[in-house]
Amino acid sequence: MIAGKRLTIGITGGISAYKAADIVSWLNQQGAVVRVVMTESACRFIMPLTLKTLSGQPVALDIFSESADFTVPHIDVADCDAFIVIPATANILAKAALGLADDLLSAALLATTAPIIFAPAMNLHMYANAATQHNISILKDRGCCFIEPAEGRLACGSVGKGRLPDTEILKNEITRLTEPPKLLLNDKKVLITAGPTHEYIDPVRYIGNRSSGKMGYALAEAATNAGAEVTLISGPVALSDPPNIFTERVKSADEMYEAVWRHYPAADIVIMAAAVADFKPKHTAAHKIKKGSPDQCLALCANRDIAASLGQNKGNKLLIGFAAETENLIEYATIKLKQKNLDMILANHVLSPGAGFDADTNIISLIRRSGDNVQVNEWPLLTKKELARRLITEIAGLT
Repeated sequence: MIAGKRLTIGITGGISAYKAADIVSWLNQQGAVVRVVMTESACRFIMPLTLKTLSGQPVALDIFSESADFTVPHIDVADCDAFIVIPATANILAKAALGLADDLLSAALLATTAPIIFAPAMNLHMYANAATQHNISILKDRGCCFIEPAEGRLACGSVGKGRLPDTEILKNEITRLTEPPKLLLNDKKVLITAGPTHEYIDPVRYIGNRSSGKMGYALAEAATNAGAEVTLISGPVALSDPPNIFTERVKSADEMYEAVWRHYPAADIVIMAAAVADFKPKHTAAHKIKKGSPDQCLALCANRDIAASLGQNKGNKLLIGFAAETENLIEYATIKLKQKNLDMILANHVLSPGAGFDADTNIISLIRRSGDNVQVNEWPLLTKKELARRLITEIAGLT
């Protein structure tokens, strides 16, 4: 799919700029026409001659350079099928978010109409800084794509999220992001739940869990990219409503139950990724409960089981659930699969490293019906976005 594409690679001044050389070489070998743009800082980490040799094309360096064919440099390199910035420093992300154009690369990013892909790499604190995250959010809202940085030891000696991913991951992501989307769920209506529920004890306190909603939101994005019309029912999370997706916000399990059933009749596929509370306080106090005796008890009652109620009225719909467990993972998940009449369940052991709440990664066991038995597929540690893309492919295979 890369052969014949015109790709512009922007290289900025980060220590991981050396990895861009491998990517440029690989793209050239795949048959792409590769143009390289380097910032002044990038040239202090890797020689332009290296990129010229690997790409087989002149390297663009200066916005004021003159050419024999009278082309305007930043307009010339902006004319491409995809514009990939690797590594993307905090500086270039800030420039792109603000629309600055004070060097060749930033001007070209402003001039291009091609899809833009950023591969951020920087110190973990710079990446986590609110300003950087705000800039990334702005660029995502404008339709730019991002290759998530990896976690590990950084050049500065710190350990955390901010590394440019390994070359093979970069190759896979670039291939995926430059391919035309596969509309595996075209014309399908998909209902997805995400996040926790809050069951209020009084106006101040509630029973809840640590679900971040990241898995459900990633599934909503992946399903939309696969051509589906997505409705997202979200519990209280710190995530922004995803673009081009109808999102309904709820708080309690009862509110989620009512919202799901409002949208359920029109859905073809339902993915229950929310971590819905099993219990709620039997009575919710109108005012803050004051401290009483040390052994004060809180009476609980069961919430309605949303997935089970859907399973009793499934018809021809596909119903997919999640099971977060701390022991007997496959056994407990299989029981849920059968009792709730699900077509598939994704089980994860929340105590496993990289698979717990709040993380950007997950490890799941995919369990589906196979006649009277079940089939179990163990998946490796993946980012939740990559996991979502794979799950949507699996779900599409059942339609």
